[in-house]
Amino acid sequence: MDNIKIQPYTCHNHNPPSHPPFFNPERDKDRNAISTVCQSWYEIERCSRRRVFVGNCYAVSPAILIKRFPDVRCLELKGKPHFADFNLVPEDWGAYVAPWIAAASSAYPWLEEIRLKRMVISDDSLELISKSFKNFKVLVLSSCEGFSTVGLAAIAAKCRNLRELDLRESEVEDLNQSSGHWLSHFPDNYTSLVSLNIACLNSEVSFPALERLVGRCPNLRTLRLNRAVPLDKLAILLRRAPQLVELGTGEASDLRLDVSSRLDVSSNLLGAFSGCKELKSLSGFWDVAPGYLPYVYPICPSLTSLNLSYAATIESSDLIKLVSRCQNLQKLWVLDYIEDLGLEALAASCKDLRELRVFPSEPFGAEPNVLLTEQGLVSVSEGCPKLHSVLYFCRQMSNDALRTIARNRPNMTRFRLCIIEPRTPDYLTLQSLDGGFGAIVEHCKDLRRLSLSGLLTDRVFEYIGTYGKKLEMLSVAFAGDSDLGLHHILSGCENLRKLEIRDCPFGDKALLANAAKLETMRSLWMSSCSVSFGACKLLGQKMPMLNVEVIDERGPPGSRPESCPVEKLYIYRTVSGPRIDMPGFVWTKDKDSALGLS
Repeated sequence: MDNIKIQPYTCHNHNPPSHPPFFNPERDKDRNAISTVCQSWYEIERCSRRRVFVGNCYAVSPAILIKRFPDVRCLELKGKPHFADFNLVPEDWGAYVAPWIAAASSAYPWLEEIRLKRMVISDDSLELISKSFKNFKVLVLSSCEGFSTVGLAAIAAKCRNLRELDLRESEVEDLNQSSGHWLSHFPDNYTSLVSLNIACLNSEVSFPALERLVGRCPNLRTLRLNRAVPLDKLAILLRRAPQLVELGTGEASDLRLDVSSRLDVSSNLLGAFSGCKELKSLSGFWDVAPGYLPYVYPICPSLTSLNLSYAATIESSDLIKLVSRCQNLQKLWVLDYIEDLGLEALAASCKDLRELRVFPSEPFGAEPNVLLTEQGLVSVSEGCPKLHSVLYFCRQMSNDALRTIARNRPNMTRFRLCIIEPRTPDYLTLQSLDGGFGAIVEHCKDLRRLSLSGLLTDRVFEYIGTYGKKLEMLSVAFAGDSDLGLHHILSGCENLRKLEIRDCPFGDKALLANAAKLETMRSLWMSSCSVSFGACKLLGQKMPMLNVEVIDERGPPGSRPESCPVEKLYIYRTVSGPRIDMPGFVWTKDKDSALGLS
């Protein structure tokens, strides 16, 4: 380092020095590492950073971020914990994006992209976005809430350079009967749209406005429709945009059509799909009539992604005919109607498969309604050598099956197994599934994400702590015997960033003994466990860089004995101190010391 000399550099220099030759400006880890070398390199990285990802919107304040990175063009924020997807985070918990948008509107006039996940965004914030950023191009709202079609209309009307609008899995409020006409707010001379995802909308959209928009955007590559777009309109859109690469169909039922109309729709669909030479991804298929599936057969050989997780009307035999034609498929999301036979067909036909997700069709049913077992997953692990990401819902599993999967696919990086009934043992031996999951973490050396289910003891966490050295996210429910399980995780998993636990007997001792580990992680969520209010107080006092949030809707936790377990606990590291938007059911050491945690 003594031989390397770099001239002092500030953000106001017109010609900043180039990055070192070994530096990849697209990798955040490279950027973070290089900023620690010396002051000059810190300044170079600081002023050249264009994209910022904040994995927890409360880990840093907008002011601190703006001071650190003054010329950001893409801002990506995550809000609520992952367990919010399962209704475990109370309503009105937080994750409001308004302070971020307000700060960015004055500090980042050249901001081009905003990507949000599990955040609350209002119509006022959308209006502010539309007015503040003159070259705004990308808005992605994933699992967000708090806004309506009024805010979307503002984005459509004023963001003249918008390339991508993605509302995936968001809750969009319909304020009036004309809410579907927000698409008509795109100007008549607007042509820059590349990606549009409105699949989550519950209301009807103005089809004339949608057709005009699709027709005048020659670079449109992604179009995901909501179920209000009927089947007979799909062919019209496909003919207007044969260049599509990703398509999400709307409703695929023909029940409202007469016989003559059904024949016309069939003919039009076959011709329209045959004309889509670039199509690689297909999704949607709400209420699809199985008779229409053959019309997508012409494009099956070119498909790399197929999402049938909303197709609740397709049975195993029809799914087998479909996936058997998708020889180049890399990603499949599907309901358990595919059954073991369908997964065997998938394994035989789709040798390039990388990701598989199988969702339950009736998760609350007392008895299985499909023939889906562990054998289906074993078949895919044997037949698909590139498989590395799995989410699998089923009702039975065995240690032998898990060991086989581990041996077949040591390249697995994401393995999430959800056995629907909690604490279900190995159905062959009635023993715990410790050995099977132990084989997964031992053989899959690059495993980054793991979700556990079934009957599990502390032994499985010993395996995870011993072998899960690259594990970054772990989800645990209804597992373990004692504090020892949590101790194995926190003391053994060196790269763990996110840990989420529910309904486990983990308590004070392991949490306090491994307090230092929590400062190296992004967050820890615990609900319905054995952590006491007193331990939360001690942890908050011991680790000032952590926000220790007790979430308890029963009232002030200080009104009960300190040994009383808390309902929910959310711990995360932060450089900006306690948040100022805590609702009444959230308690920290800094909130109301007469009642709280100080």
